[in-house]
Amino acid sequence: MGGGQSPFFPKGRQVEPEALKEVGALLGESPRRRDLLIEHLHLIQDHYGHLSARHLAALAAEMGLAQTEVYEVATFYAHFDVVREDETPPPPLTVRVCDSLTCEMMGAKDLLAGLQEKLGDKIRILPAPCMGRCETAPVAEAGHYHINAADMDKVTAAVENGQTHPDNPAYTNFDAYVADGGYALLKDCHEAKRQPDELIEILGASGLRGLGGAGFPTGQKWKIVRGYKGPRLMAVNADEGEPGTFKDRVYLETDPHRFLEGMLIAAWAVEAEEIYIYLRDEYPGLRDVLLVEIAKVEAAGLAEGTAIHLRRGAGAYICGEESAMIESIEGKRGLPRHRPPYVAEVGLFGRPTLVQNVETVYWIRDLVDRGPDWFSSEGRNGRQGRDPEELFEYGRTGVQADTDVDQHRRHDEHEGERGPRGRAVTALHELGERRDAAPEVDGHENEGEQQDREGCHPLEVPHGHANSEPALREADQVNRRDVRGEKSGSYDGPLQVAVCEEIGLSGLLLDLADRP
Repeated sequence: MGGGQSPFFPKGRQVEPEALKEVGALLGESPRRRDLLIEHLHLIQDHYGHLSARHLAALAAEMGLAQTEVYEVATFYAHFDVVREDETPPPPLTVRVCDSLTCEMMGAKDLLAGLQEKLGDKIRILPAPCMGRCETAPVAEAGHYHINAADMDKVTAAVENGQTHPDNPAYTNFDAYVADGGYALLKDCHEAKRQPDELIEILGASGLRGLGGAGFPTGQKWKIVRGYKGPRLMAVNADEGEPGTFKDRVYLETDPHRFLEGMLIAAWAVEAEEIYIYLRDEYPGLRDVLLVEIAKVEAAGLAEGTAIHLRRGAGAYICGEESAMIESIEGKRGLPRHRPPYVAEVGLFGRPTLVQNVETVYWIRDLVDRGPDWFSSEGRNGRQGRDPEELFEYGRTGVQADTDVDQHRRHDEHEGERGPRGRAVTALHELGERRDAAPEVDGHENEGEQQDREGCHPLEVPHGHANSEPALREADQVNRRDVRGEKSGSYDGPLQVAVCEEIGLSGLLLDLADRP
C-alpha cells in the first residue's frame, strides 16, 4: 500500500439522511416489526406513487432489515412500483383495465387500446387481473376508484375530474345490525351461555364447510385447532382472486357485521388471541369500511380481549392460498409452504392457526340462530349447505343464494336465451372456485393436493360444440389449466357463470354457431 492508508469506501447503496427522515415521518409511531413491512411499503407507495431505491434503503434501515429483504418483498407484489436510480417514476395517476375473462368478453381489450391511444401520453394505462367486479364488466380503476361498465367516456371523465378515491355503496352499519339482533350470539358466547363444543356440534350437523375452495368441514377444523396447545391465532382469507369470483366482496359491502360477528365467534371457539384479516388490495373501499366498523366493534367491548388486525394485500394471486397468505401477513413474499406441518398446527408466527374464508364465517350467526337443519336442507344432489351463485349473465347480476349448480342443468335452462349483447346463448363457462372436498391426511385437509387442483376449472362446450375447444384455449391466461370439450360434471359450491355468445370476442371465443 506504499506505507499509506487506503481510503475507506463504503460498499453498497448508502442511506440518504433526507430519505430516512421522509420514511420516518411516514411511519410515525408505527412499530418497525418485520410483519408490518408490506403495510409500510403501502404507506410509501400511496404517498409518493412509487417505491424509489432511496426510500427502500431508508425503510430497511428504519426496520433493521437487509436491503435485499425489503427489495425482494417489494418486487414480488404487482401493486408496488419499484424505481431504481436510473429509472423514471410512473405518472401520478394509473388507470388499470381488468383483462380477466368476463371483462375480455365485454370489450376490455378495445377499451384498453382506446385509452392508451387517447390518454397514454398523460397517464399510465395498464391491464390488470380480475378486480372482483365481474357483474359490471368491463371494469377499470382510476387510482382507487372503480369504474363499472367502463367505457371511454366514463374513464375519461373520472381522469379529468380527479375521481380517484373509492366510492362505497350503502351497507348495514353497526347500529342497524345491533338493532336487528346482531352480536346477541357473540354476547351469549362471552357470557358462557354457549359452549365451544356445542357450536362445533351444530356446525358439524349443518354440513358447513370451508367456502374458499377446499371444502373442509368447519366444525372439524375448529376441533383440530383447539386440540393444539396455545396461544392460538386466526387468519381470515379475504383475498378472493380467482377470475369470476366476487361473492366475498358482496357480503362485505352489504353486511360487514354479519361477517365480523361470525369471525369473532370462531376466534372465541378456538381461543384465538389475535385475528388477522387479509383483504385484497383490489378492494380499497372495503378497507375503509372495515376500519370504521371494526373500531365500533372494539369500542363496544365486543372483541373481548381479541385483537383484530386488518392487513392489506398487494396484488398477488398466489396469496389466496392459505400458507402463502400467512407468509404475506408475516411481511414476506407470498410463497406457499411445504406440508406438513399444516397451518392448523404451525401457522401464523409458528402458532396454531384457524384459517377461514369470509363466506364461511358469514353464515355462522344465521346457522346457529336458525338451526343446522335450515342450512343443511338447502343442498342439491345429496349435498348440504347454502352457497351463492354469482351471476353476470342474461342481464341478471349479483349474488343469489344457491348451491351445487350442475352445469348441464344450467345450460339446459338457459340455452336459447339472449346474452348481454342480444345474441343467443350457446355455451356456459364455469369461473371461480371449484369446490371439490379435499382429501384428508391424519384428520387434516390435504392442502397440497387441493392446491394442485386450484385454478383447474374445466370449460364446458355443450351439445355438439366439442370442436370449439381450440377457441377457448386462450382462457389459459386466467389460470385455466384443464381445457376439454367433454362434459365436466357437477361441482359443489358457488358456480360463477359467464355467457359464451355466438360472436368472436378478441380471439377468445369463436362463433360457435358456425361450427358443426
